[in-house]
Amino acid sequence: MLKKTITYTDWNGKSRTEDFYFNLTRTECIELEYQVGNKTSLSDTLATLIETQDGGAIIRIIKDIILKAYGEKSEDGRRFVKNQDVRDAFTQCAAFDELYMSLATNAEEAATFLSGIMPTEVTKELGDNPTQTLMDRMEDYSKTGQFKLTD
Repeated sequence: MLKKTITYTDWNGKSRTEDFYFNLTRTECIELEYQVGNKTSLSDTLATLIETQDGGAIIRIIKDIILKAYGEKSEDGRRFVKNQDVRDAFTQCAAFDELYMSLATNAEEAATFLSGIMPTEVTKELGDNPTQTLMDRMEDYSKTGQFKLTD
């Protein structure tokens, strides 16, 4: 689980700093990987979008990942509530805009976020420094044309 502290200006002009929580389960990672198309994985889709430099599509996927990962922890820590009401409330908060813009405009920030929301089982596949591995894979893609989120 990733706890992200975000400072933003609310709709009354007041500066606020709050903690927001993001997490993807293994099930959600699998769903994200294969929901993009009938036979196209998220990794393959991202590779194509990067190759064609389709920035609009890439940032839409970033938005989908943020919203899939966002939730609210229950007081007792037994549940991590993720539903449409929770997502809607978050997108209506200026903190969402701050986070979205930081991820859409900064590849390192996006890689850090992705490695932070993935389950431990997935990040273990990325080695000792998952963020650097994701950055390296983005760089490798630019050289080889092959991009993989995980091995």
